[in-house]
Amino acid sequence: MVNRIEVKDLDIYYGKFKAVEGVDMTIFPRSVTALIGPSGCGKSTFLRSLNRMHEVISGAYVTGHVSLNGEDLYAPGVDPVLVRRKVGMVFQRPNPFPTMSIYENVLAGMRLNNKRLKKSDADDLVESSLRGANLWTEVSDRLDKPGSGLSGGQQQRLCIARAIALRPDVLLMDEPCSALDPISTLAIEDLISELKDSYTIVIVTHNMQQAARVSDRTGFFNIEGTGKPGKLVEIDDTAVIFSKPSEKATEDYVTGRFG
Repeated sequence: MVNRIEVKDLDIYYGKFKAVEGVDMTIFPRSVTALIGPSGCGKSTFLRSLNRMHEVISGAYVTGHVSLNGEDLYAPGVDPVLVRRKVGMVFQRPNPFPTMSIYENVLAGMRLNNKRLKKSDADDLVESSLRGANLWTEVSDRLDKPGSGLSGGQQQRLCIARAIALRPDVLLMDEPCSALDPISTLAIEDLISELKDSYTIVIVTHNMQQAARVSDRTGFFNIEGTGKPGKLVEIDDTAVIFSKPSEKATEDYVTGRFG
């Protein structure tokens, strides 16, 4: 499977308010695409539109097209729940289910999708997902303990394990390290580099050094003023964005002249 995302002329609305305007972007498979830009420029809104998570807010809708492997994710009759199974999401703050054990947290997505698993299959899935999130060796002797008892960095890797247990095609990460200390941040960055061998990854980050470290391509979003829609200014190979961007606004942002 190619797992390539094509975005064409995408506008995102919350009721009458246009939050993001005119995004055209190709997200390449088995790579990391970082989205950077000042606060309020629509990065996270755009990210959530890639698996229709923004629709949980009443009145939200899009015009334009988002396709995964040539299939329009917004076509009539497409079930958003199925979209989110293919396009997983990891949020800014670690959010393991507090009453569930580590084991049950990993399986939570499968249970929500009414997937019945034999005990042996469930055991295998929990182990493979925790190994995939580089967490197995740290928690294998306490799978029955609450997920909320882990450190912040471990909780975030548990949430990544929960996401990859569903075997998605794409992983979206909305500032996955913003609530973490530097050591945990490094662990997540290393994990992202490993996961891109298996997944197409899109990450929103305010940390430009992080974008430079983990991503293959970087998209810069900007906003002209309060109440205006956010726009994608440019997207290119990360090395180009940080050394020779095409647009002056991008250069000003990555060199710290504004934002």
